[in-house]
Amino acid sequence: MSEIVISGYYGFGNAGDEAMLAAMIEVLTELASDINITVISGNPEETRKRHGVASVYRLNYPEIARLLAKSQLLISGGGSLLQDVTSERSLYYYLSIMMLAKKLNTPVMLYAQGIGPVRGRLARNIMRYIGNMVDLITVRDEGSQDELKRLQVTKPPIYVTADPVLAMHQVDKQVGRRILQKAGVTGTAPLIGISVREWKDWGHYKQVLAQVADQLAVEFGARIVFLPMQWPEDVAVSRKIASRTKEKGIVLTEEYTTNELLSLVGNFDILIGIRLHALIFAAVMHVPMVGISYDPKIERFLETLGECNAGTLQNVTVDKLLDKVRQLWPTAIDSHQQKSQQSHYLRDKAFRNAELALELISQATCRKE
Repeated sequence: MSEIVISGYYGFGNAGDEAMLAAMIEVLTELASDINITVISGNPEETRKRHGVASVYRLNYPEIARLLAKSQLLISGGGSLLQDVTSERSLYYYLSIMMLAKKLNTPVMLYAQGIGPVRGRLARNIMRYIGNMVDLITVRDEGSQDELKRLQVTKPPIYVTADPVLAMHQVDKQVGRRILQKAGVTGTAPLIGISVREWKDWGHYKQVLAQVADQLAVEFGARIVFLPMQWPEDVAVSRKIASRTKEKGIVLTEEYTTNELLSLVGNFDILIGIRLHALIFAAVMHVPMVGISYDPKIERFLETLGECNAGTLQNVTVDKLLDKVRQLWPTAIDSHQQKSQQSHYLRDKAFRNAELALELISQATCRKE
């Protein structure tokens, strides 16, 4: 029985991070039935209940050290853990867990990480020092690989793969359909999903989205549905935008599981997203998407699909966002086959993360023997 510890932003109600954890557990256990996974979490009880794995509190360092000492691998990831834009403290926290593992001679893998930006001088120096100590790195895009080069992290083997969630299977759309019906979304009108987040209390992008939502409701006879990815924060900002619209939109207000969110997205004809994992869910469910960027990770992901964003939160305009949706609208059905082929390619790359993790465990076991 191999012991794996997973470190990441888990237990905080962020649907994207919980989806990444669910995807990692799904693929790792699919490939190897003889592994035991423990997750470092901000809410161990919730993590145990949601994912069916053992869990330990993220600040319980003595227990984390005990677990790492008997484990064959620490996985750090996925997501944008190693950056100092949203928080400097979180960067140092995740690096401290990696450092602890290395002190205990436990192999460390960065799993499908989105690296950077890392801007502070101290942060860059520590990132370079600890990054060169780890055993294996996979990143979810080429931009992250470039960031590692800038940081001079060069010693571990580095592979460009894809976000872990892209390895997940499609889910039944019926679950999402029932949730939508319960929320009052009935009939045969086209559905346009919008996934937003709050960012520095800016107002420009909120007004743009409200105007675009009104225009799409009129032009295409579409129902507008706001989908929260981080609960309850995204509900609040969705309501702010919906309150500015003239045409009635639906704000989904509950907290949903990964499968429920995938199923909901599968019912949309198009998704407009600020949240990265809303866009990734659209890719998994083969739903056309339009992205608005607040972070380089959005551009990087869209580039892997051969797409570009409709603008950033600062410069997106009503006309440009409408143009992107109009371009997609006539081809939404015709492009299904192409989207399917693209998603299968990315799924294989995402699957590679787990294969490399298990190879690393095997190599470490052989060295000990």
